[in-house]
Amino acid sequence: MPVTPTRSIGIVGCGSIGRAILRAADRGELPVTVAGVASRTEPTARAFCESLAHPVPYLSLDELVTASDLLIETAGGHVVPELAQQAFAAGKDLMVISVGALLDHPEIMDQARATGCRLIVPSGAIAGLDGIKSASSGHIDHVRLTSRKPPRALQGAPYLVQHGISLEGLTEARELFFGPAREAVRGFPDNLNISAAISLAGIGPDRTTVRIYADPAVTRNCHDIEVEGEFGLLRVHIENIPSENPRTGRLTALSMVRAVRDAVDPVRIGS
Repeated sequence: MPVTPTRSIGIVGCGSIGRAILRAADRGELPVTVAGVASRTEPTARAFCESLAHPVPYLSLDELVTASDLLIETAGGHVVPELAQQAFAAGKDLMVISVGALLDHPEIMDQARATGCRLIVPSGAIAGLDGIKSASSGHIDHVRLTSRKPPRALQGAPYLVQHGISLEGLTEARELFFGPAREAVRGFPDNLNISAAISLAGIGPDRTTVRIYADPAVTRNCHDIEVEGEFGLLRVHIENIPSENPRTGRLTALSMVRAVRDAVDPVRIGS
């Protein structure tokens, strides 16, 4: 019986999502070997890697690209263009969680297609992404996303800083933004990667509309997606419990773990 060879993964970033993948691999839940970790926070990354039952090495980015079959970005959109260039030049596949970077750098998708390397975008916090992809094969009238998050999950977002918006002492829900997904991702890069993925799966970042609220009454990251078109109507409601990083929901980390498993599994469930 043929056996699928074990693939090596390299993780860029060692925040909540990177750690979730490392813990899953350390528990034997992923059929991969971890080639190593690269991070801008080297001391804390090294300490975490050494704390695992099966410690993994800390590597420079160049070393990580060489040692890995699949590079996994969990560090933020600012690393994606350079990482993609290095990965594809070396003939390696790339998985990104910071989907918003693809809106400002669509050439990354072109590079993947030109080199034949896989560019993998996990579902993240989104339920129903497969439905949106299917619907986009026909006519779609609109795609709308409404997000409600606790104020602390939105603190420091570039949009708030640029517009001098303070969320201190907020006692009721406040609408912060309404507009296209492209602008939403730029204004809230750590909060609205969900809108980037929805827009890429559907009708694009300029036609997908996003509304975001800071709401002190919620403790979860809440998302409502509505898609209408020739297929009918799709509505999805998600309440994502925050991880150790309040900007990131637990479902996002779980999605990354599952995406790694799917990337090496010959059996694929769902689109």
